[in-house]
Amino acid sequence: MREYIDGATAIVRGAIDAGCSFFAGYPITPASGILMQMMRELPRTGGVAIQGEDEIASIGMCIGATLAGHLAMTATSGPGISLYSENIGLAVMGEVPLVIVDVQRLG
Repeated sequence: MREYIDGATAIVRGAIDAGCSFFAGYPITPASGILMQMMRELPRTGGVAIQGEDEIASIGMCIGATLAGHLAMTATSGPGISLYSENIGLAVMGEVPLVIVDVQRLG
């Protein structure tokens, strides 16, 4: 039987199935659906999902969680990825693996 799901649901299911145990994000459309679903679903698997006070804090939390041994993920869109840039550089220099979902806006 086929099940039709939206992109946010597919990302959340895939991340959890792949072992994601930490998620931090900030509500920004159209990535807010991922944040909301991760906050609902990840704790059911023993993981942690946090809404950061802003995008910069969210990716910083993911870097810290990865350094503590978690598979971490964050999600953002357009202007949010610009705010992530400094911490992306930090993660690259430190060879810290992260999963960053950059959701494209229409238009």
